[in-house]
Amino acid sequence: MRHDSHRLATFRVLPRAGQRARGWLVAGPLRIACALGPAGITHDKREGDGATPAGRFRLLWGYYRADRRRPPAGGVRLEPLRRDQGWCENPASGRYNRPVRLPARDCTDRMRRDDALYDLVFVLDHNFTRRCKGRGSAIFFHLARPGLTPTAGCVAISAADMRKLAPRLARGAEMWIG
Repeated sequence: MRHDSHRLATFRVLPRAGQRARGWLVAGPLRIACALGPAGITHDKREGDGATPAGRFRLLWGYYRADRRRPPAGGVRLEPLRRDQGWCENPASGRYNRPVRLPARDCTDRMRRDDALYDLVFVLDHNFTRRCKGRGSAIFFHLARPGLTPTAGCVAISAADMRKLAPRLARGAEMWIG
């Protein structure tokens, strides 16, 4: 796969020694502190375990809040986040680990949030293209809370760091976790 020489095709997320819920995102010359799930990185991801899955995951697409400034995202396709946007996290549902329109009785994650975590959010190809119920849903790369507090299993970085990284992402960029 060929990419513009200024765009990042791959980047790594490595655990931080002694801090399970923190890591380092290494992308080209950038070394960025990141938040992970409270259980750290796992090779055996299960729904609701609070862990960030290990593996190599393509950034499928991203969402942004259209009522706020549109962020640059390099070569990754962005879609505006609808007011009724949700994500199904219910393993018993046929729509498990898929975007949905709310209200939806079988789905739990509201994508349009009052906090800024999903002002720019990328969907990782963890359990999406080849879906297995109960192996984890809604694994995203998004903006972090102040203080890099743990995520539910996603990877999150500060808004300032995302502004540096997102414009450099190549089409088909991959995140390697672990």
